[in-house]
Amino acid sequence: MAQNRPTPIPNINIGKVYDSRYGESDINIEAFGKLAEFFGRNMPVHRHDRFFQLHYLASGQIRLYLEEQQYLAQAPLFFFTPPTVPHAFITEADAEGFVLTVRQELVRQLLHTLPAPQLEPWLMQPACVELQDDPAARRLPLLLGLLSEEFMGEGRGREAAMQGLTQLILVAALRLSQHAGPTAHFRREDLQIFHRFNALIEAHYREHWSLWRYGEAMGVTESRLNDICRRMADLPSKRLIHDRLLQEARRLLIFSASSVNEIAYHLGFKDPAYFSRFFLRETGLKPSDYRRRNS
Repeated sequence: MAQNRPTPIPNINIGKVYDSRYGESDINIEAFGKLAEFFGRNMPVHRHDRFFQLHYLASGQIRLYLEEQQYLAQAPLFFFTPPTVPHAFITEADAEGFVLTVRQELVRQLLHTLPAPQLEPWLMQPACVELQDDPAARRLPLLLGLLSEEFMGEGRGREAAMQGLTQLILVAALRLSQHAGPTAHFRREDLQIFHRFNALIEAHYREHWSLWRYGEAMGVTESRLNDICRRMADLPSKRLIHDRLLQEARRLLIFSASSVNEIAYHLGFKDPAYFSRFFLRETGLKPSDYRRRNS
């Protein structure tokens, strides 16, 4: 019976797991590629309490899950996630763009002059928008680029400039959201199994569960689990497990002082040499070289 209990959706506090600047500022912007390098191209279902996020992709394709809706979209595009809205996505290696994170109190402050009937539904409803080649769509990446420059700089009036640019970006996204595309439809049961599988990976990836054990925990066969993952994510089930191990390995190599051997044991590898071979096979770098490059 325990296996049927709902699993809490992880809340990712980026300021704690990625960059302390995210905990100190109301507005944060990062290159999508940098976040993907750290978190991986496969982001399991998660949420961000008290923060709105806008992901803009200039290139690549995305499989996106917003609550119970799925999108298969091609860049240029953006998707908008209000606080606490569960979302997950998988992108191709060439997907690049920006990720804007804004504290919810500031979003309402910046948009307070908009009529409530127009503003409130947008602030609560996630959306994915494939952009057309028009002036409004071309303006969005330009504004994000300017905001990124301000965020990385220390010029006079930095905070005022960041707030002004963020206001323009939010208004542009609001206008463009009327072109939100259709969603892809999948069986509700399959979507639930896919999200449950990702939750189990989060709980047990250090234990190196076999696919058979994951399937047993959910009451499905390995073949059905693999079929669902390929249809939902265009990835085999084992790839999703390896991606989570790699994400944690990267985080520990960059942010911890633990030795490579200690990280290997922490991640459930009985032989550090096998961990090093695994990391090299998946990334093209030895763990020590990856740490040196990102230190």
